[in-house]
Amino acid sequence: MTEPSTLNAEPSAPARDFASELNPEQHAAATFGDGPLLIIAGAGTGKTRTLVYRVAHLVERGVKPERILLLTFTRRSAQEMLGRVERLVGNASTRVHGGTFHGTAHRLLRAYGEQAGVARDFSIMDQGDSEDLMGISRGNLGYGQRKSRFPKKETLQRVYSRHVNTEIVVEDILRDEYPQFVDDAQDIIRIFADYTARKGERNLVDYDDLLLFWAAMAEQPDLGRRIADRYDHILVDEYQDTNVLQARVLRAMGRTHRNVTVVGDDAQSIYSFRGANFRNILDFPAQWPGATVVPLERNYRSTQAILDVTNILISRAPERYTKTLHTKRSGGDRPTLVAAKDEHEQTRFVVDRILELHEEGTSLRDIAVLFRAGYMSAELEIELTNRRIPFEKWGGLKFLEAAHVKDMLAFLRLVENPRDEVSWYRVLLLLPGIGDTTARRAIAALVQHAWDKRALVDFVPPPRAREAYARLITLLEALGTGGSGAQLNGEQNQSDVSAEITRIRTLYDDILRERYDRAEPRLSDLDRLEAIAGEYPSRAAFLAELALEPPSSTQDLASGSPEDDDALILSTAHSAKGREWDAVFLIWALDGWFPSTRALRNPEDADEERRLMYVAMTRARDELYVTYPIGGFASRGGGSSMAQLSRFIDHGVRASMKQVVAMPEVEVPETQSRGAQPVMDVRALLRGRFGGA
Repeated sequence: MTEPSTLNAEPSAPARDFASELNPEQHAAATFGDGPLLIIAGAGTGKTRTLVYRVAHLVERGVKPERILLLTFTRRSAQEMLGRVERLVGNASTRVHGGTFHGTAHRLLRAYGEQAGVARDFSIMDQGDSEDLMGISRGNLGYGQRKSRFPKKETLQRVYSRHVNTEIVVEDILRDEYPQFVDDAQDIIRIFADYTARKGERNLVDYDDLLLFWAAMAEQPDLGRRIADRYDHILVDEYQDTNVLQARVLRAMGRTHRNVTVVGDDAQSIYSFRGANFRNILDFPAQWPGATVVPLERNYRSTQAILDVTNILISRAPERYTKTLHTKRSGGDRPTLVAAKDEHEQTRFVVDRILELHEEGTSLRDIAVLFRAGYMSAELEIELTNRRIPFEKWGGLKFLEAAHVKDMLAFLRLVENPRDEVSWYRVLLLLPGIGDTTARRAIAALVQHAWDKRALVDFVPPPRAREAYARLITLLEALGTGGSGAQLNGEQNQSDVSAEITRIRTLYDDILRERYDRAEPRLSDLDRLEAIAGEYPSRAAFLAELALEPPSSTQDLASGSPEDDDALILSTAHSAKGREWDAVFLIWALDGWFPSTRALRNPEDADEERRLMYVAMTRARDELYVTYPIGGFASRGGGSSMAQLSRFIDHGVRASMKQVVAMPEVEVPETQSRGAQPVMDVRALLRGRFGGA
């Protein structure tokens, strides 16, 4: 579970005939020689296959595997790709360095950080921890007591992160996204300065720092050359989703050999809200003069009828790489555009058709209902529940966002790094009788004594907190304050992390039972966390893994977990990217809904909304339904008005679709004569249950 993937090498497999296993465009990309290469891979065109074969080709032609770096957006993607490479060319490929941008940055920062002023035993904060530390800076500078409105810690962290990842100045971010705080720009920058200083003093690194520090090190002449010289070829997946910092890193790492391969699809660039820069992929040929561009246009996923619609939809984009997807798949009905009387009829049509497909043999897990934002599925969820149709909604509370899990990790983090102010604050507030003021006084005592935990022994808490506080001190003395030496060198016994969690739970389980009415599910989460921790070589590795790639649930950390029961998928269009289903329903295709009203304020946001709809529609393999309620409303300039069919479904798109109207069934209501005498008083049953007259 570490990056890079490195296994013992064994003899390579016999050479493969790539030409017989790839189509001509894939083969041209996979067997390309040296120099910058941009592979424009349309939806469903075998992007991953092409990238896997390119890595295999480099190994086969003699490039040392350990001098190849494969950068992906999830660790699991890198592992899956390298596993496929191994099946092609043998175990020599397992020496390829593969992982995420942030995971690779973490590894390089451990190796070279001391030369850049970052102590090797730094701790990584997740987003929640970053927000908490930002809140501490905000409060200590006196901005928590202002009478006028001021950004909360979450907003401050978003502005800070956007500034770091996009290199847009803070004042411009406030002007465009938070105009109500424009006059507070200098105060906000002051908080950022304090936040940055606190991270340095406490040896903390946030998620954004990893990329920022990698870019800074790679651009430094001597140190940067040593880092860049580790690799002869760099390959990047999903390049349309990279931000300005990641493009900077790539230019610095490839400035000598220029052997840079990037794979992506400009038509699927949909993450600007995370800092992704659409221009990275559009401007690649300009940033890498002499670059070769290879488009992949043969689609292996969808029917031609679906591709006809999506090709027209994306052809309206003002800036794009020209490509027309085609397939050899025959048959298939035209996508259906469904006009419904209102939201209720839209829901009824979708659920009825899902049941029909299921009766015809399509599993529920091969059907998805997609929408622009999570709230748009509210009525649908109620109807599915009423009809007893199981469904799984992608999104919601992530595993590491659960309070009890964050509590447990806070204990481990302060043992790993005694200067972790955020974790001290969280742990102290868990104790009954300790509030904000007392916690801050205790932390101030720690700071005054250079984070020596003996300062807490002398600290006197309020009377109500003394018993729990004494148990905390005893626990910390038993655990020690690690964070260096054996832990970072991977010498810690494999079972020690789970053993530490067991010891922490002698204190925390009682706290958990007091804080939550339904404690058992939360205790089960901690059981699972404890078991998973035993799979990691050290506490540092365990904490770093959770911070670098937060799981959605404990199952994301488990290996070989069983597949879920058959259940319909409900998902936002963003969460659906990279997935595919036999049948896809795209609901609420109305202006003000999809595209959203906010996105219509400027052309660039509207263009991204078009790409987002394209992503949603290209998830379908066999059947595609686009629905809209004629009676829907959308907010307009502070009011609301009758919404129109999405502007992206223009005349040309509609002409390639089958158009139907979902009519309501006529229901005959049961009648009851007015003034009928009730035969019983049901409300009296309730009153009697609770002692009422």
